[in-house]
Amino acid sequence: MEKSLRIKGAESVLNLEPNSSIAIGYHALFGSHDDLMLLEIDEKLLPDILHERVALRGQPDEDSVLCTPSKTYAIKFVGNSNSPFLIPPSGQFPLCENPQDFDGEVHGFAPVIKVAPGNMELVEVAPKLDKLKLLLSKNPYGYEDVLEMDFMEDVEKNKARLYSWDDLVGRVQASDEELRNGLWALSAVEIDGFWRIVDEKYMDMILRMLLHNSVLNDWSLDALQEDDVVSVLVSDGFPEKLASHCLHVYGSKVDGDVGRSCVWRLDESRVCVHFARQILSTGKQKMETFMAEWLQRIPGWDADKFRHVGR
Repeated sequence: MEKSLRIKGAESVLNLEPNSSIAIGYHALFGSHDDLMLLEIDEKLLPDILHERVALRGQPDEDSVLCTPSKTYAIKFVGNSNSPFLIPPSGQFPLCENPQDFDGEVHGFAPVIKVAPGNMELVEVAPKLDKLKLLLSKNPYGYEDVLEMDFMEDVEKNKARLYSWDDLVGRVQASDEELRNGLWALSAVEIDGFWRIVDEKYMDMILRMLLHNSVLNDWSLDALQEDDVVSVLVSDGFPEKLASHCLHVYGSKVDGDVGRSCVWRLDESRVCVHFARQILSTGKQKMETFMAEWLQRIPGWDADKFRHVGR
């Protein structure tokens, strides 16, 4: 007698009771279905994937990576020694017509739409931040950029070599969090919608002027009021964004604000290392010569704390 089998989906196999059975057969649409791939993931990644908080990133000449909001994963294809069947959920595809008969006490029919030869695995990898440094280092922000602000034609030409946040997301294989940390590590700053590394010589000019102004205005380097510092640096010809950026690069915020103005303390180590690098950028020199010039640039701090920088 011909049996009438009820067509079921993947849930019928997943919820199969002990000592019961279900027929497995080919779906009418069975085929290679290259657009269907199995992805094996750690359970901790499931919320990000289900809530669409992941993205595939990579250029055409790169192997794509999968990025969550905070991590980067390489995608590896692994072949299977067995043959996993892909059975779609009920209602996912048109139902099979005229399924073949099956012997035995079978209460349903689950159609296989594809046999998976393997699956993708995710392996956490380090973000490729070297590319971020390479992109931003090609066009650092310097004094010439300030002069170009008076010539809009030059500004438009320069924008072709600049990168917005979306540009960097599309070019750098890193999660959003890793990309932000990479920008912070490079002391990059967003100027007019584009992320820039500031030329070291230009940053040196701003820092020197800040220290000069601190002497003229009797500012404490442990309690610099941002509004005052930025206002004076702007009057000296530096862009407001860069004046504020100087405090972020070489200082740290002090707990508590005075009114609406943030209070900053210059970081002694960062400032001293900056001047040491500036001196050494001219080439090798005797220790005594280096130390003499370096100590002259340290703004009144206890030099003994920083003598290790020159060793």
